[in-house]
Amino acid sequence: MKVLWAPWRMEYILAEKTDGCIFCDKPREEKDKENYILYRAETCFVMLNIYPYNNGHLMVAPYCHLPDINKLSEKEQADLMATVGKGMEILTRALKPEGFNVGMNVVRISGAGVIDHLHIPVVPRWGADTNFMPVIGETKVIAQHLDTTYEQLRSALLKLEK
Repeated sequence: MKVLWAPWRMEYILAEKTDGCIFCDKPREEKDKENYILYRAETCFVMLNIYPYNNGHLMVAPYCHLPDINKLSEKEQADLMATVGKGMEILTRALKPEGFNVGMNVVRISGAGVIDHLHIPVVPRWGADTNFMPVIGETKVIAQHLDTTYEQLRSALLKLEK
C-alpha cells in the first residue's frame, strides 16, 4: 500500500535514527507539540501516529516501558483504558468519525511496530475511507497534514476540559 501524500515523512526519513523507544523518549522531551503528544494522563499519554493509517490515528501508551498489559497495575490498566476513551471522544468531537479500530499488537509476531512498549492504536474510520484508491490503486490517501490534525484535536481537547 502506497501513501499518496505524506510530506512529513521526508523529515523523519532523513533524521538521525536513535536506539531509544519513542514511547519513553518523546514524553521525556516535554516538546508535546513537536512530538504530537496530544494529551497526558496520570500514567499514560496520547500521541498522533506519524505514519497514520487514517487521519487522526492515535497511539495511547503507558509511561512505563512494559510489553504486556498484564504487567501493568490495575490502576495503570484503568487509566490506559480511560485514556483510550478520552482519545476517542476527542476524535469524535474534532473529526466526527463513523467508527473506530482500537486494539493492541503484542510482540512482533502480532504486527507490533514497537515490540517492547505496549501501546493501543486508535484509528478513526469513515464509511468512505475505503474506496477505489486502496482497493484498485493500492494507494492510501491521507487527506490532512499532521500539524493541522494535531491543532484540530488539541482544540477539541481544550473544549472538553472546560
